[in-house]
Amino acid sequence: MSTGPDFPLHDHDSVPDGGAQALDNAQKAFGFAPNLIRVLAEAPAAANAYLAVGGQFEESSLSPVEQQVVLLTTSFENGCDYCMAAHSTVATMVDVPDETLEALRAGHPLADEKLEALRAFTTTAVRQRGHMDPDDLRSFLDAGYTRRNILEVITGIAMKTLSNYSNHIAGTPVDEQFEAQRWNGRG
Repeated sequence: MSTGPDFPLHDHDSVPDGGAQALDNAQKAFGFAPNLIRVLAEAPAAANAYLAVGGQFEESSLSPVEQQVVLLTTSFENGCDYCMAAHSTVATMVDVPDETLEALRAGHPLADEKLEALRAFTTTAVRQRGHMDPDDLRSFLDAGYTRRNILEVITGIAMKTLSNYSNHIAGTPVDEQFEAQRWNGRG
């Protein structure tokens, strides 16, 4: 539900100057321009920033499964219906186990100890806005993660915060490609 002004779903006919490149880049990356990018194209800097940070996050040392744990956990904590649907779809594509995906969508602990350390660290980082207790940092590092991973998690959180907040304000509709993974809150 939109809480602000109506945001159009831009295409090449309506996109502001500089936004067409974001639509083209999304088309190349995803095979279509997701509604998120079509909304963000209202401000080409926002659309391009999202795509750039997302591209860098994909290049992180976190595995594709670990990346989806970060992105889904952040989206869960921020209550973003759109991103939960989108990243649940991506999670199935990168072979996140069904039980892991179900737990992430419900905000429950994960059976895999290392992935649970990642989920817990991400949850705490989002809730505490980065003000981490030394014990939280130590638990994350003791689980086999590194200082590099700490910064990579923050990169994923930044990416999702941009999209989560934008989706909340714009009321971005879920794309048909993500419809099978629709999520309606913490229910």
